[in-house]
This record gives sequence, C-alpha cells and structure tokens, in this order.
Amino acid sequence: MKRILSAVLTLSVAMGLTSGCASVKKMNVGRTAASILISDEQEAQLGAQVKQELETKEKIKYVEDSAVVDYVRNLSTPILQQANKDRQGVKWKIHVIDDPKTVNAFATPGGYLYVYTGLLLAADNEAEVAGVMGHEAGHVTGRHSAQALMLQYGQQALIDAALGKNSGTVSQIAASLAGSGTSLAFSRGNETEADELGAKYTSGARYDPRGLVTFFQKLASQEGKTPGFMKWLSTHPPSADRVKHLNSYISSKGLSGSELGADRLATIKARLRK
Repeated sequence: MKRILSAVLTLSVAMGLTSGCASVKKMNVGRTAASILISDEQEAQLGAQVKQELETKEKIKYVEDSAVVDYVRNLSTPILQQANKDRQGVKWKIHVIDDPKTVNAFATPGGYLYVYTGLLLAADNEAEVAGVMGHEAGHVTGRHSAQALMLQYGQQALIDAALGKNSGTVSQIAASLAGSGTSLAFSRGNETEADELGAKYTSGARYDPRGLVTFFQKLASQEGKTPGFMKWLSTHPPSADRVKHLNSYISSKGLSGSELGADRLATIKARLRK
C-alpha cells in the first residue's frame, strides 16, 4: 500500500510541473506509477482477455495466408528487438486482421500488436509499416496503455478484468478497439513519445525513420476521400506541429536508415489483392 500511495503522490507532484522539461518528467513518472499499480503479469492477462473478446464477440478475422503472416512477423522482429531494450520481458504477439478496407493498427497491454491488411495495402514501403508498428510498440514500452486504462476504468477494475472477474470492462475495451481502433485516450505527451520511440526503433532496425512521417502525410492527403483511412488517422492526427516535431527529433538524434523494402511489400500486396 505504501508503494502505491508513493506512486500516486509522486504522480500528483509531477502533474504540477511547469518547467521546460515538465512533459518528459510527467511521462517518466506516469510510466513508473503504472508499473507499480499494474504489473507486467496483469497487463499480459488483460491483453489475453481482450484478445479473446475480440475473437469471440467482435468476430475479428485473422489472415490465414501464412506467407502474409510470416512477412509481418519477420518485419516486426528487428523493431521489437529494439523495443525490448527499453522494456525487457514483453512477450510480443503479432496478429494480422483480414480487413482490406480499414487502414489501422493498434496495441493492447501485454505486447499484443494488431495490424490490418488495409494498412499493408495503403503503405508504399516497409519503412512506413515499420514506422507504424514502432509507434504502437512505443505505446507498450512506454506503458501508455496501462496509464490510459487506469484513468478510464480505474485500477481495481483493470485488475479484476485481467483476472477474469470483470467481463464488462473487457467487453467495453474490445468493442471500442474493434470499432475505432483504440479505446485508449492517449495524451498528447504519450503520442509524442510513441512517435519518437517509433522513429528510434525503425532506425535501429535500419529502416528509414521518416517512414512514419510519410505515412502520416499519406493519411492526411486521403482525409475525407477514403473512409477506411480515417481509422488510424482519427486517433493519430498528423498535425503540422506533430510532423515538424518528428522530423526535428530524427535530425537532432542523428537517426538514419536506408531500408525501404518497397519490392518485398509489393509482393505481399499482390497476394492480398488476390
């Protein structure tokens, strides 16, 4: 109990910071508090519960083509290896959802990453897919899911859900994920950190770290034209400031990478179109 009270008090103090580095301190304290209030095991249990709910009640359909599934998992491997440097012990699970009309990807607690085939079809190269997956992995390593869910549902409700004692909360989370791609109201600071981590992870995997930038720009250009494009865009609005910050971050950190993988992705897109 003392550890929990300490975490809450520390988080409260952080929320009052107004200095130039306040946002960074808030994120670090929020991450620490989340790790104390919700354990890795509880996050993993919650992620498993949400997965089951997505499959049984939301009826999401996974891709059955092993070539496509293996492709996404192989693409993800070096990115997630980078992510594990920031948060060890995450047992990542990659799932490809068969929905070519929806451009989306999301992560749930416990390292569950879901990618829609619509996102693969919309991307021009692997660097863009890698950028999105790196961003979603950043939400997991940053413990953003735990932070957001605690604020939305409360700590005890999440623990009960993870233990199978609160099916109502799990149903709400799964229904929102299936409907809009996220039930997690990430803060602007969370999104900024996920952008930065995504760029770092893709660069570490030798992909062009500006893939996330070009994907943002692509989605923005399609706004209002293709409904399916709005899924990821609606929860990750690529404002001019956001794109500018990401470009600045990449330059200031000297992040680089030349891999695009356009030809490999083109082969997979051809399989999906069949």
